[in-house]
Amino acid sequence: MLTRTEIDKIDRAGRKILKRVGIKILDRHTLELLKASGARVDVKEDRVWFSGRWLDKMSAKAPQQFTLYSRDGKNDLHLGSGNVYFGNGGRVFRILDMGTGGYRPTILQDVINTARLVERLDNIRFYIIACQAHDLDPEFYHLNDFFHAFSNTTKHVMGGCDTLEGATQLWQLASFMAGGETLLKERPFVSVITNPISPLTFDANTLKILAFCTLNDLPVTCAPAPIAGATSPATLAGTLAQLHAEALAGVSIAQVFNPGARVLYGAVPTAMDLRTMDLTMGSVETAMMNTCAVHLAKRYKLPIYASAGVTDAKVPDIQSGFEKGVSYLLVAMAGADYIHLAAGMLDSGNSISYEQFVIDNEILGMVLRLVSGVDVDTETLAVNTIENVGPGGNYITEEHTVKHMFSQFFYPTLAVRMNFDRWQEQGKPTPLTNARDLVRTWLEEAEPVLNLEKLLKIKSKFPAIINT
Repeated sequence: MLTRTEIDKIDRAGRKILKRVGIKILDRHTLELLKASGARVDVKEDRVWFSGRWLDKMSAKAPQQFTLYSRDGKNDLHLGSGNVYFGNGGRVFRILDMGTGGYRPTILQDVINTARLVERLDNIRFYIIACQAHDLDPEFYHLNDFFHAFSNTTKHVMGGCDTLEGATQLWQLASFMAGGETLLKERPFVSVITNPISPLTFDANTLKILAFCTLNDLPVTCAPAPIAGATSPATLAGTLAQLHAEALAGVSIAQVFNPGARVLYGAVPTAMDLRTMDLTMGSVETAMMNTCAVHLAKRYKLPIYASAGVTDAKVPDIQSGFEKGVSYLLVAMAGADYIHLAAGMLDSGNSISYEQFVIDNEILGMVLRLVSGVDVDTETLAVNTIENVGPGGNYITEEHTVKHMFSQFFYPTLAVRMNFDRWQEQGKPTPLTNARDLVRTWLEEAEPVLNLEKLLKIKSKFPAIINT
């Protein structure tokens, strides 16, 4: 997507923005810390400028590799090691009800159900709090949505926190579940999303949450979400330069708060249809910019929280398939570490669908098969087997075929591969109808991943947790 020279040009432009334009910091305590660290600060303007030397010093303190843990050890995410991991996206406000064909507001049960689906879907490796629970009081949003996520998936859980109080509730809950603060720090099974405001602004609430998480060794991402043509330049290169400046600022500020803080380079660039002013998260330009952001993060050897799999389609259809497929392929082939928004999303990131989670899991299986590539060695070249079979033979019953039939091929669950007559006899199934059947079965079968004794202990410690 970018040549080495082009990557260097965007990197230099981002650094120039930090040195000449600076970042607006709307928190006096953070301004004082940045000044003490050697950054140039104007308290009256709430502005900070970062020299190249300062930026290199601070960004170098960020770890190039770290692990986001699962609670059972089966889905640990080793970031910075060359692996590609996909997960869902979060905090939408409505869900597509395939039973009625319409949308409804999301509730706490949708947090539970989406966590249960992610637990079952092998290619979705982490869970982000998927939606807003409209049936909860705001005071206890985060205590409840994180608790019910932990109760229904063992995979790594990530989410945003609206307030410092919400982040504190999460940390207290996770520490209790881990068996203490020290054990949580050693094996963090939860992480937090923070977001600067494009262009080039960090508000006080975001900074307080970022400081709290880093000081308590909770892994974080500080993920700018510039919109090309609206909150960043209309050119893709200009948006990337601004995003790069914002992302490097987030990584560096995290190191000022706590040197060595585990932080992902964050990237959620999107675009607008400037003819209509509609957000187009499913656009090919959004996919391109996220791919380029991977190159920029790798320039600093930083693990990246990138975006892929968002569609502007309102229902699971042809549009959702081709928009998701293009962005999955581009961002994964670039080698992004941690790809969010990659499952369940519809409607420009505003909605989710249970069935879409299952469909996306299948597309992701195909993409991960592509990423794994072709194994070429003496065994897979199969010259001896070819010699044994000889001209005119077949390989169906060969031991070599049986040995490799599951390692060499991706076998879909939803896609229709039967002949036409069988397809008609079976009621003309489609990936969507197959997904709907699986969702119904899995949610009927689902049980909490925490045992009853553990659930009761947690609920007695945190009485604000709501039963469902």
